[in-house]
Amino acid sequence: MIISQHKYSRSQPQPSILKLPKPKRSKHPTMTRVKLIANPNYQKSGTKSYLYAMRKYRFTPTKDGPYFLGMTMVQTGRQFTNKPVGGRARLQQVLQKKDAVSDEVEQVGAHDVQNDSMYLAEIGIGTPAQTLNLDFDTGSADLWVWSTELSSKTLSANKNHTVFDPTKSSTFKEKNGSTWQIKYGDGSFASGTVGNDNVNIGGLVVKDQAVEIADILSEQFAQGAGDGLLGLAFGNINSVKPEAVKTPVENMISQSDIPKSAELFTAKLGSWRDTDEPDKGESFYTFGYIDQDTVKATEAEIYYTPIDNSQGFWMFDSGSATVNAKSVARAGNKAIADTGTTLALVDDETCQAIYDAIPGAKYDNGSQGWIFPSNTPADKLPVVSFAVGEKQFVVQKEDLGFAEAGSGYVYGGIQSRGTMTMDILGDTFLKAIYAVFDVSNLRFGAVQRKGLHQNLSVPSESS
Repeated sequence: MIISQHKYSRSQPQPSILKLPKPKRSKHPTMTRVKLIANPNYQKSGTKSYLYAMRKYRFTPTKDGPYFLGMTMVQTGRQFTNKPVGGRARLQQVLQKKDAVSDEVEQVGAHDVQNDSMYLAEIGIGTPAQTLNLDFDTGSADLWVWSTELSSKTLSANKNHTVFDPTKSSTFKEKNGSTWQIKYGDGSFASGTVGNDNVNIGGLVVKDQAVEIADILSEQFAQGAGDGLLGLAFGNINSVKPEAVKTPVENMISQSDIPKSAELFTAKLGSWRDTDEPDKGESFYTFGYIDQDTVKATEAEIYYTPIDNSQGFWMFDSGSATVNAKSVARAGNKAIADTGTTLALVDDETCQAIYDAIPGAKYDNGSQGWIFPSNTPADKLPVVSFAVGEKQFVVQKEDLGFAEAGSGYVYGGIQSRGTMTMDILGDTFLKAIYAVFDVSNLRFGAVQRKGLHQNLSVPSESS
């Protein structure tokens, strides 16, 4: 039965009903690897990725550069109008840019920020399943999708998306009175209504899952290649009002879709650099089991450390780092594992120690980040590790360089966390490990990936 179907009957471009490819089966009869695909439209930019992290976590840089968080006056507009004038004025924090020549300050445009994800996963929503490519993000807790409720202007300007059409699903039910909104530090936002439907994640069907239906996307959100996002953080940071909804993993647990003994998910993030490695750089998630073939290939055991989920994140102790075996003490330091952030962001002292160990490395104000010569050989790159609990895990040397940064330089994959009091260990770090997100035991697990060699090819914008 379709409830309140009339609400979703506007004439908009319709998605095709796609059949999910048959996934690779695990030893568990109902669970599979959820294969990640490289986003074909992703263009690497160090500065833009750093700005995305600033926007997401709203931190103020502690190093020089053109970008900063500033305050601006905005008006909400009078009631029952769609014009942002005549209403109550208030101060709002936004991402701003200062021109190096004129010193003029302007608000950051959509083109300045990396609004895309490196990895996407095929997810089926509804009955029959409509297949969308979503960004899996352990740093957020919303499942939101492009939909036919978006304006015709937005849809016609972004025809590369598959949009979810609730009227085409016999199991969709509108969740009356519930709304959602995600808003970032540059003023970009996404918002809409909420409904419940079946969600197919790698053959595992989560029934009656809350799906956040986008009806407004700012230009920054609309630029991304993905068809939405699937949050894998904890539900206490879900944005649905008046009452937060359960995340897909929380529903998997409450519905006993995954074994009681394995209320967890795992992530293995590969790279284009690793196509000649034994695992071919394969990227995937699992839900409800640990991929033992991946663990066996590491020739090591998974190390676990407790997490603190009070802020909704996968946060753990990370009280030290090493650079060429020299320890950098960081007593009381915390870090979060975030698959939705490409860079690793750490304190300035640790950044300084890392780039002091690379010949020719320097902080570049224009790029707002650390850069180093792109012809630096592997034996001149430092061995960098970060603690997960009490155990050190080494960042692959090939991931110390993230993207081209002008002639002869590469933008570093590890950058300053600014005024944040915790590290953000994004894909730069996570590519070096097989990660286990153990929900029921509130712990994070890691095992060091075993790479046979390091591919130091300079990543271009299109790689």
